[in-house]
Amino acid sequence: MSATILTSAQRQTPPARIVLSSEGREWGGLQADFLHISPGLTLVPGQTAHRLGVHFGRPVNADCHCDGRQYRRIQKHGDIDVVPAGLDGTWQDDASCHILRLRISQPLWHQVLLDLGRQPEQSALTPQFQLRDARIEAIAWAIKAELESPVPADRLYGESLGVALAVSLAQADKRAANSPLGSGQTLSTRQRRELLEYIHANLDGTLSLVDLAAIAGLGVSHLKTLFRNTFGAPVHQYVLRCRVEYAHGLVLTGDLPLSQIALAAGFADQSHMARCMRRLLGQTPGALARLHSA
Repeated sequence: MSATILTSAQRQTPPARIVLSSEGREWGGLQADFLHISPGLTLVPGQTAHRLGVHFGRPVNADCHCDGRQYRRIQKHGDIDVVPAGLDGTWQDDASCHILRLRISQPLWHQVLLDLGRQPEQSALTPQFQLRDARIEAIAWAIKAELESPVPADRLYGESLGVALAVSLAQADKRAANSPLGSGQTLSTRQRRELLEYIHANLDGTLSLVDLAAIAGLGVSHLKTLFRNTFGAPVHQYVLRCRVEYAHGLVLTGDLPLSQIALAAGFADQSHMARCMRRLLGQTPGALARLHSA
């Protein structure tokens, strides 16, 4: 196959079909699409974001041209291609396949590098093909599961996945110095107080990692590490626990219908609240209400 990059008019392969997408979910810095790729030659133009392609399903024979190099391989489930912003390339597969395509925006990437103590201009991302990284793969499948969920999780969860993906990619990059944040550092007393006040005051709304990081005066990835060290749980899990505890208290008062309690506690709907309470408390809101009134 020639290394010449083909124009869209020259391509014979139908464009990738989007099966699932994070479009409209407002995941700051992260865009995810689960794609069906037809067999044949496909051009992927350079973009402003760094992108990862994670192969899903049965193996295919693949021939890739990118960054002036050619890669012929058997692409297997979990294989990861990393293409830095600005690079285009061609992929030719001998059979149809599915790819989870993940895009990390430049602002998120730069912030993560700064939080890790690196200078973005000195930490250029390099192309990698058939990368195997257990952490990146686990995050990728968590993103896919969230795309498949009929009821989207809190926006915080999607943002957390984006930050985790960017951090894992930075640590996997062959040219990046590995200098992770220390595991013993925690939030200050003031940061704890202000974060908890803000979280509890805004349980009925949309909580953002960016807003929480600004309140603490930290970068997003630094906040994630210190928050877990301080409270023993990731931000999204802690917030979910706060929502469940708040809803539990409202259920016990018996003053509001369950549908209103769900909205007041920041759940998508009553069913979402019931699933979370069953998972964390072992009982549904209805069962708790009946037990309290007995």
